[in-house]
Amino acid sequence: MVVDIYNIRLPNRFDFSHHKIFNQEIESLFKQSNVKEIHLDFSQVNYLDSSALGMLVLLSKKNEKLFGAKLSIKGAHGSAFEILEIAQMGRLYAFI
Repeated sequence: MVVDIYNIRLPNRFDFSHHKIFNQEIESLFKQSNVKEIHLDFSQVNYLDSSALGMLVLLSKKNEKLFGAKLSIKGAHGSAFEILEIAQMGRLYAFI
């Protein structure tokens, strides 16, 4: 299956409790044959913790190794957006 853009919708609370689901989503992503862009939909996220930031870094590293796809965070707002900025996720992800 060829996919140009792969979207991952994140929950209201993006924390360690979402780790298993996020990893399953990433594994599914890496089975795709052609991914040019990966969009993380933060429009519903009101809370994220340090484990969520770790998951974002891990995705970035795996992407760099396997695809080199453009990484984007879309719809981030409020305190979630502020945390992403403080953690300097703009170095790894484009904010759209």
